Amino acid sequence: MNHRTGFSSKAHVPTIVCGNFATVPLGVDFDALIAAMQVYVDEHVAPVWGTHARLVKGHDVKPGEWAMAFVDHADHAHSLARHDLTPDGYPLARVFVKTTLADGNLVSVAATHELVEMLVDPAINLVTVRKHSKDVYQYEAADPVEDLHFPVNGIEVTNFVYPTWFEEFHAEGSTRFDHMGVLTRPFQIHGMGYQGVLRDGKWIAIHGSDVKRKQFEQQDRRGRRMAQRNQPALIRSR
Repeated sequence: MNHRTGFSSKAHVPTIVCGNFATVPLGVDFDALIAAMQVYVDEHVAPVWGTHARLVKGHDVKPGEWAMAFVDHADHAHSLARHDLTPDGYPLARVFVKTTLADGNLVSVAATHELVEMLVDPAINLVTVRKHSKDVYQYEAADPVEDLHFPVNGIEVTNFVYPTWFEEFHAEGSTRFDHMGVLTRPFQIHGMGYQGVLRDGKWIAIHGSDVKRKQFEQQDRRGRRMAQRNQPALIRSR
């Protein structure tokens, strides 16, 4: 059963075309990375979120296909990756290889961060609310546990939260809230994670620690998913 749509195996399974346009080594074999990302989706993400996908290597994106592009530089300084749209209007993730490596991060973790968030919320318009709060929370699957990762096929991939993370009725410790089992309650943010919320008409980031806040402030987050959120009147709630 697909958690997001309620449909079974007849739900649409997108093809994601992965193209490597970087002029420097990724730090991982590209074919091996695509294979690891496919296992990541099939065995880790899809069983939880119902978000199946087929990843293929290529440079040309056909109408109706999604894409992930690995390029040298960010169009904004210090941005590691971003979520965008193909010319056909479908989800497109970009991973900025030189920027990622210069910041001491793994390309595989940056890529899977964008991948899981693109699958969970492809249109960048899903949100939820908490009881007794006016804050509106973005449906970002990797941000609350950013910087946590685990190996798949010997390649590091990002941790991600479960649907239960967004469900406030779960008691602390009653179920799993993220894939690595680090978090213990809904809406908890790991020390090196963050969460985007709409507060008083403006999107802001709540940080898991002062260390993360300072790191976040040093990065140019323009073009990231939080910056692309729709205006409140256009947001579709879960």
